[in-house]
Amino acid sequence: MEKFAFIVHPLAAKDFSRKFAFTKNWPDGLVEGVIKYIPPFKASHITGIQSPSTQSEGWFIGCPLTSRQMMEMPEKYVIEKIIKAGKVAEKLGAKIVGLGAFTSIVGDAGITIAKNLNIAVTTGNSYTVATALEGTRQAAQIMGIDLDKANVLILGATGSIGGACAQILAREVRYLTLAARNEEKLEKLAEQILRKTGLAVKVTANTKSALKSADIIIAVTSAIDSIIEPEDLKSGAIVCDVARPRNVSRRVAEMRNDILVIEGGVVEVPGDVDFGLNFGFPEGTAYACMAETMILSLEQRYENFTLGRELTVKQVETIEKLGNKHGFKLAGFRSFERAITANEIAAIKENVIINNQMQRRGIG
Repeated sequence: MEKFAFIVHPLAAKDFSRKFAFTKNWPDGLVEGVIKYIPPFKASHITGIQSPSTQSEGWFIGCPLTSRQMMEMPEKYVIEKIIKAGKVAEKLGAKIVGLGAFTSIVGDAGITIAKNLNIAVTTGNSYTVATALEGTRQAAQIMGIDLDKANVLILGATGSIGGACAQILAREVRYLTLAARNEEKLEKLAEQILRKTGLAVKVTANTKSALKSADIIIAVTSAIDSIIEPEDLKSGAIVCDVARPRNVSRRVAEMRNDILVIEGGVVEVPGDVDFGLNFGFPEGTAYACMAETMILSLEQRYENFTLGRELTVKQVETIEKLGNKHGFKLAGFRSFERAITANEIAAIKENVIINNQMQRRGIG
């Protein structure tokens, strides 16, 4: 039996009540004031993961800090608390630990944490990117967008994740635009893509202009604040927001019922898995970053797989191949930290059709 652990934390104060129901009616300030003094703990035992060749079990390790606390409290304090969570995983017998949500963002994105643990560490970003791209392909099909004719835009293309996405998508699309602040780096990436794939891509530093004509947007910038607002997008656009903190303003979800925003894929886990913890996903499914840790344990690849802010095409392709081998597959999409249903996507598509009809009639 292979063994892994995954560090989780409440994204917001209200999430703490998923594990400790008695805090359900506590004010956010009280929850955050109390949990910062609580040491990391075993949140649940994960059983039933069964690939065609082997089995794995694991544990969720709770690191009691909200996303806001992770970003605002002293970095040294936060990283030490994450390391303590990793030590809990070590004592339980895990051979690899995954970093969930903001625990994979703080500081140097896992490198310091890995140096202070005796087990392998991964952020899960490779499989997150793999499933985000697969999710984008499937979302385009559902929304009736032909990738061969679509204007595809990658925001933050000069970063490691953006660069990997650009190189992968350049093999599949005809109209690709790369956007970032550093035009010199953009030009170099465009030349590299031209040499490897034969595709001549556009480059621009004018993000707002590029957004208005894009059918599909992959957002992976390192911006601290949201950079995609409701007025930036054309009706029917698909935005895959892989960035953390997210690049898409929550106002898009509130004001545009004709835009599909996905953060990546919901992954179906092979076997009769029992997570022992409700994190708001459909039964038997998990975040891609969780799945990466499970895949590596099933493959017995107890190594630091995805760490830091560098990411290569090879890493993405390797973990996707291993995921397929062990029976993991995309089972839906998530949007703004929750699973989005097929009915909700159908409603977005219907709104796009209505908008198009109104435009043809000169209404709106």
